[in-house]
Amino acid sequence: MKSEYTIELLEQNLNYSFKNKAYLIEALSHSSFVNESKSKKNSNERLEFLGDSVLSIIVSEYIFKRYSDLPEGELTKIRAFLVCEKSLCNFSRELELGKFLLLGRGELQNGGNERPSILADAFEAVLAAIYLDSGMEVARRHVLRFIVPELDKSHNEELFNDYKTMLQEIVQRNPEEQLFYTLVGESGPEHDKTFVVEVKINSNVIGRGSGHSKKQAEQQAARQALELMGQTL
Repeated sequence: MKSEYTIELLEQNLNYSFKNKAYLIEALSHSSFVNESKSKKNSNERLEFLGDSVLSIIVSEYIFKRYSDLPEGELTKIRAFLVCEKSLCNFSRELELGKFLLLGRGELQNGGNERPSILADAFEAVLAAIYLDSGMEVARRHVLRFIVPELDKSHNEELFNDYKTMLQEIVQRNPEEQLFYTLVGESGPEHDKTFVVEVKINSNVIGRGSGHSKKQAEQQAARQALELMGQTL
């Protein structure tokens, strides 16, 4: 952690002030740092273990109440999306956790403070630190700060309808058929691009879709293909 990246600055990012700062220091301490410094203090691995469970119960409870009509399988899919490494890494980057991590020299030189797995683990460790410092209600507020906006994004339609998988399952019934997705256009500024994708069976275009990510555009192209096939969506 560079001198300008203080605990107080991180607490501002977290919108939370620790009563016991030792919890936060431990949450930021990667195993490479602890091993290299030959410290008797713990790395953040134990906190990560606890944070994983705290995160799971908070997310599970929230989506259980928010989506009261969805079956277990759909709830599982939503939870998996919210607690996957990619999502936790993005949450960690919002907090700029990478700047505050305590890493060994080798890990730091190899860009460890930007490595998705390390950032995801750090998010869980910091959550556990908050939980131990102030309990479940404060931890819940911290988590909901991230997952509610994530669920509110319109492009998360793929959480409920995986059109690409549905289309793939239909096409696979004919082994000679090959499915391809091709990016055919993109427009707009870097922070708000629109992508256009075509889906083909062999060389024949069977659907076209657009979205603010390539994944979203592919889902919409698959959806159009399914509709043209007469599938009930």
